[in-house]
Amino acid sequence: MLQTPDRFYPIVDSVAWVDRLVRCGVRTVQLRAKELDHASAVTMIRAALAVTLPADVQLIVNDYWQAAIDAGAGHLHLGQEDLAEADLAAIRKAGLTLGVSTHDEAELETALAASPDYVALGPIWPTTLKVMRFAPQGLARISEWKRRLGPTPLIAIGGVTLERAPDVFAAGADSIAVVSDVTMNADPEARVAAWLAFTGRSA
Repeated sequence: MLQTPDRFYPIVDSVAWVDRLVRCGVRTVQLRAKELDHASAVTMIRAALAVTLPADVQLIVNDYWQAAIDAGAGHLHLGQEDLAEADLAAIRKAGLTLGVSTHDEAELETALAASPDYVALGPIWPTTLKVMRFAPQGLARISEWKRRLGPTPLIAIGGVTLERAPDVFAAGADSIAVVSDVTMNADPEARVAAWLAFTGRSA
């Protein structure tokens, strides 16, 4: 069973990055690699699990639900399009926990219908990582979503930096998912150490 994703929740696109983060002391990491065929996805997930399992790190697989099942993963994250196409019964039967991305009211309702283990909301601020169909959500939306979710963990993502993190947590987020604030930082290890110190996970 997925423990609540750590308050600092990095998302990366390679096993090399997963290994790098595990060595830094990260406890939850999402593997999000695009455009993989099934066999390649299974191979990558198994390689990532070989890094995370011995370190007792939670690996969350993005999108590839069938590959996650076949590779023996324990945790899955789906976007709305992937959720619509996924076999939720098979996912639950395999024992995977489930997180779902949301961007508006309709998507939140769709996510809640799947009884997720956590919900992600984004983008909180503008992000250069990818073109978004949705306007920035802002801090007020975090508070609104958290009121509606109750005990279900809420993950904030999109344009969040360490400097913005206190306001995000104050608004009600349980965790912050980070991509570019780590992967595009001039010194990723130092940035991760600062995140872990801030969120109380430093050694």
